[in-house]
Amino acid sequence: MSPSPDYIEAVSQRLNTFLTSRRDEARELGAEAGLLVTTAADALHGGKRLRARFCLTGWRAVASPRAGSPTPADVVGTAAALEIFHAAALVHDDLIDNSDTRRGRPAAHRRLEADHRRQSWHGDAAAFGRSGAVLLGDLLVAWSDDLLEEAIAATAPDRAVATRAAYARMRRDVTIGQFLDVAEESAFSTQPDADHAERALRIASLKSARYSIQQPLLIGAALAGADPEQEDALSAFGHPVGMAFQLRDDVLGVFGDASVTGKPSGDDLREGKRTVLVAFAREELSPGARRVFDELLGDPTLEEEQIASLQRTIRDTGALQRTEELISAYAHEADRALSGARLDNAAVGELRDLARAATTRTS
Repeated sequence: MSPSPDYIEAVSQRLNTFLTSRRDEARELGAEAGLLVTTAADALHGGKRLRARFCLTGWRAVASPRAGSPTPADVVGTAAALEIFHAAALVHDDLIDNSDTRRGRPAAHRRLEADHRRQSWHGDAAAFGRSGAVLLGDLLVAWSDDLLEEAIAATAPDRAVATRAAYARMRRDVTIGQFLDVAEESAFSTQPDADHAERALRIASLKSARYSIQQPLLIGAALAGADPEQEDALSAFGHPVGMAFQLRDDVLGVFGDASVTGKPSGDDLREGKRTVLVAFAREELSPGARRVFDELLGDPTLEEEQIASLQRTIRDTGALQRTEELISAYAHEADRALSGARLDNAAVGELRDLARAATTRTS
């Protein structure tokens, strides 16, 4: 994935510096505080640094930096703050979904649960893990704010204001999107079947398209002093890429290889995610078959044979093919948005590379 690994390494180094200072603060607060901070730091390991990449490339698209020139500290710091916020979102997401794993490792609440047991503490280890994960996510959100403010402390006032506004909009949208995702698992039964796909796309827009791609681009552009025309071009590119990204995530959540994704195959089926993939499948089922489908979907005890049956249904109804076609359509829409845009040519090439990587990925 572009941009250059050098830019991503700068983000990683900024994260390391920030985490070192947080560990130093925690030393005087006792071993339990150190456990929370260590778990928070571990939540930042791994991942594709997708939001940082789009933030950095959004800045480059507007700033047109000289080849080989260092990325300004405010841009690197802001990109790092996005990664901390994303770690918070994942901690809370795994707790909401009752997911046991993240990136092939125990989810944060499961790790805290295991720490409780290992130290032979009193009380319910699982309850401790859940409560600890709520607070862990909150701590990461606070850290994200801290790092953002550190990063833009010396940024030109008008650009700092624009950056804060874009960052705040991102946080509001993804929080509402996550709630809509949770609500849809209960509300779907009260809504007309014909509306389910549209509702799923609304969730995908708020929960992922804006949050993962569009708004990181605009945050980076704000740091570079983008004008409205440049913002519009990046927005018109970022949203469809983000939609394709989320739809690819939906496909992987049902059909992904666990050894690659770090999540059990069919995990979204056990969690009952009401995705476009599911909505398309339900549209083609008879009322009786739809009832059976709905009864299985969201059952955390689904066995491999039942997962395979649901996967076959999604394929046989044409839902997988329709979703793949929608991913392609979004990708083409994004590519067209960059044609003739008043953006740095090299950065436009990087954006196209990022879009391909985000929409054709296997993890």
